Amino acid sequence: MNATSAAVVDLDDADGLLGADRLGLLRAASMAGAQVRAAAAALDEGDLEELRSDVPPRTVVWVAGRGNADTAGTLLAAVLGGSVGAPIVVAAEAPPWIGALDVLVVAGDDAGDPALVAAAATGVRRGARVVVVAPFEGPLRDATAGRSVALPPRLPVPDDFTLVRYLAAGLAVLDVITPGVRADLAGLADELDAEAFRNSAGRDLFTNPAKALANQMSGRDVVFAGDTAATLILARHACTVMLRIAHQTVAAAGLADVLTAIGTGWGRGTGADDALSIFHDEQIEGPLPARTRTFVLTADADRPAISARLRGFDDVNVVNADDVPDVEVAGDEPGPVPARGPGRPEQQLALLAVRLEMAAVYRRLVRG
Repeated sequence: MNATSAAVVDLDDADGLLGADRLGLLRAASMAGAQVRAAAAALDEGDLEELRSDVPPRTVVWVAGRGNADTAGTLLAAVLGGSVGAPIVVAAEAPPWIGALDVLVVAGDDAGDPALVAAAATGVRRGARVVVVAPFEGPLRDATAGRSVALPPRLPVPDDFTLVRYLAAGLAVLDVITPGVRADLAGLADELDAEAFRNSAGRDLFTNPAKALANQMSGRDVVFAGDTAATLILARHACTVMLRIAHQTVAAAGLADVLTAIGTGWGRGTGADDALSIFHDEQIEGPLPARTRTFVLTADADRPAISARLRGFDDVNVVNADDVPDVEVAGDEPGPVPARGPGRPEQQLALLAVRLEMAAVYRRLVRG
């Protein structure tokens, strides 16, 4: 992995960042709360009522071929699979055993995707309750019209920033079909709006968690690590958005693998290298090798244990949803506010996803 080119826009230069944002990436990344509110509106308007049944589902099958739709299904299975009363199965196609006792969620961004169309048609034919979380048009509509529930996107958002839409749709479906599961989508939308506001271009580096992440990545090789199934999935999502949005290659790995590598000297300079670096001449000797920084993504409740585990390791940062400056803007002046209470696991993952996406935007914008 090579370090990205030198920054030409300062992270604290709000006007420069906005001027460099010719594609409207900051606005797109800030629409997470609006996407969740759209799913909440569909739930409140009764769009999912046809899914209700006195019989709990045998399984919830999430079919998604690629991208954020697949990531969202895998995250939901990792976080909620053990608590919703029905196993969540993530697959690339409808399984051969699917039937009337199952709920099939077909998620994606292409209404003409043959895999999604075939899965939806199979689910309808075998009597499953089918939910289409995709544009409801073309072949997908023809295969399921009148025999499925549709949750098409209500807001135009670039594909890079749609993870929370699929997460919200999945939570809405589970709210309807699973006894005892209640999705607080309005609360989640409020938290995502607050996260986007904290990360806005007008916030300076020391009060902006996304800018802080982007700054810590500067001039470094970067690894995102997770210590659970859910945080490892989120680490892989970070790699995706850094590549697609920031055009920067980073790696994802399990925390145990990262600690093993660091323990053998990987990512660190020797003492001799550090002493010689002040005399180093890039014109003659070429650039020094980039050091590595590892970001460990974790749940709020797990942060103390993870931090204790990482004590003594250099260039390792722990990142969790509540790891934010304790300020907010009231009028035009910042002031102290109480710490945010612990959120549900899926809420924390959504907040971290938005922060990582906005950090990727800033990594892109600083290059002008």
